[in-house]
Amino acid sequence: MIPRWTAVRLVAQGRNFATAAGHDEGSSARTWKILSFVVALPGVAICWVNVQLKKKEHSHERPEFIAYPHLRLRTKAYPWGDGNHSLFHNPRTNPLPTGYEDV
Repeated sequence: MIPRWTAVRLVAQGRNFATAAGHDEGSSARTWKILSFVVALPGVAICWVNVQLKKKEHSHERPEFIAYPHLRLRTKAYPWGDGNHSLFHNPRTNPLPTGYEDV
């Protein structure tokens, strides 16, 4: 068992080390703000440019429709529209159970 005065002294030393390190609320927020503008935003911009350049190289042809029996099952109609199209249906990329729609 540690005597009470020793435990109090250890806690006080820990607090002194934390304050001596110079960590206050303002410097931490300022550091993250600088990192956001210097590292994060240019990183996002570089990624965006990379995606735009790669997008020009690819041609997107939809694959041939194969009616697999375990895909696109409709056990109950959707509660919107005609009941066959999903909520975020894209006629160019999402086939129905019978095949692609002609767009």
